[in-house]
Amino acid sequence: MNELTYTSNSADMNDQEKYERARKQVEEEKGFYSHLITYVIVITGLIILNQLTSNHQWWYWPALGWGIGLTIHGLGVFGSNFFFGRKWEERRMRQLMEDDQER
Repeated sequence: MNELTYTSNSADMNDQEKYERARKQVEEEKGFYSHLITYVIVITGLIILNQLTSNHQWWYWPALGWGIGLTIHGLGVFGSNFFFGRKWEERRMRQLMEDDQER
């Protein structure tokens, strides 16, 4: 009985650790997407401001600098799976298989 309690607590702890890792990943992804939305809004504003006030195109310098930072942030959050990585492939294959079963 003592072993069963230990195994159960161990399984609960493992589930708790998985939950915490998943929660942390979701928070990091939300932070990245907030960063991305802010980037798009601000850079769009800078482009408009630049077009209204100057003949010299300067908006691309902040876009480039911030874009590099945004890319580094994305790589930190998503790692090497930033675009079409293994997780995306698995999700997409699962989705296609489920769609096929529904037909």
